Amino acid sequence: METEIPALLRARELVAPERFTFHSSRMRMKKVVKEELEAMDRDSDRCALELSDAKVDVLGYACLVAIMSMGLGYHRQSQARLQLATETNGNAAPVVTSAGALIEGLHAMGMKRVSVICPYMKPLTKLVVDYIEHEGVEVKDYVALEIPDNLAVAAQNPANLLEIYQRLDRSGIDGIVLSACVQMPSLPSIQKVQDASGIPTLSAAVATTWQMLKQLNLPTHIPGGGALLSGRY
Repeated sequence: METEIPALLRARELVAPERFTFHSSRMRMKKVVKEELEAMDRDSDRCALELSDAKVDVLGYACLVAIMSMGLGYHRQSQARLQLATETNGNAAPVVTSAGALIEGLHAMGMKRVSVICPYMKPLTKLVVDYIEHEGVEVKDYVALEIPDNLAVAAQNPANLLEIYQRLDRSGIDGIVLSACVQMPSLPSIQKVQDASGIPTLSAAVATTWQMLKQLNLPTHIPGGGALLSGRY
């Protein structure tokens, strides 16, 4: 979130007039396990209050699996609760979750069947798969990289995804989710995988950026951001 979304919006600044500032409040988490994810989610209310103090225009909840591990459809509940927190603080702002943004991005592109790469352990990856399928998108195949340490997830080389995606069953799919995690970097490989595979390719970070722009009523074209950020959606 704190690297790829600013990188995308800086790339947008090269072709559009708007300029952006970035503000963050962090929820604590070291190991990507369900107990720490639940504690992290409880901390999101504090973060929403802190960021609304700055009168930001939109808030992004950056942990996809923290939302998806809380139950099917939970992104709607989280977004409503956190937006209410900004309203009660006197600085109302829309809230985007990476979980909800990914779902909305898939629907906007008309995707019915996708293959997905996750850094999570297999039980958490299965939660993500079930969540996506509950929202009406079939997951044809997935790769679980099984990296439990949150900092190790962030330290992955995005160039490795150029090989990893080839392990996916891509027959009959509408799209590739190159990273279903805003912590695992993928941005330098999004366009490369899309061009090499001929399949629309996105990530949780790309989808979050797209939905933030939608909430701000701004055009959604960002060079190098893959199909979702082509400006067509």
